[in-house]
Amino acid sequence: MPQHKAPLKRMGTDKKRNARNNFVKRTIRTLSKELQQNPENRDEQLNKLYAQLDKAAKKGVIHKRTASRRKARLAAFVNKTKA
Repeated sequence: MPQHKAPLKRMGTDKKRNARNNFVKRTIRTLSKELQQNPENRDEQLNKLYAQLDKAAKKGVIHKRTASRRKARLAAFVNKTKA
């Protein structure tokens, strides 16, 4: 445990950030699974997922290339299932 005030404060902010990041990642994971399992409204779900991925990349939760890669793979999956 830290003995000084600043590291204690830092631990609190780290905990908050960690919780927020985990929530965002969990949301993305849930939306991805829903998209893959639910065949109806795929385009609408894909748009929601794109928005979440872009937002997560913008805030630094995930890397922007990771977001781009996931979007490409999801688009390929949706296009494959349409055909």
